[in-house]
Amino acid sequence: MTTPNGDRSDRSPWNWLLVAPIILPLLPFLYNFDEPRLFGFPLFYWLQLAFIAIGVTCTSIVYQMTKRR
Repeated sequence: MTTPNGDRSDRSPWNWLLVAPIILPLLPFLYNFDEPRLFGFPLFYWLQLAFIAIGVTCTSIVYQMTKRR
């Protein structure tokens, strides 16, 4: 996207998807439990790894949807 004077505009609604990986780890009610356990690890530890996967997925989607063709 470019503006009339030739500058690039980064105003895409897809950019709002990048807020999800920032906000999700800040919500303690999601992981303030010991159960369920996955391979012996408490919820907190494997949910942190899930947050990384969510961040990578969101970033990839935003990149694919906003890159120039």
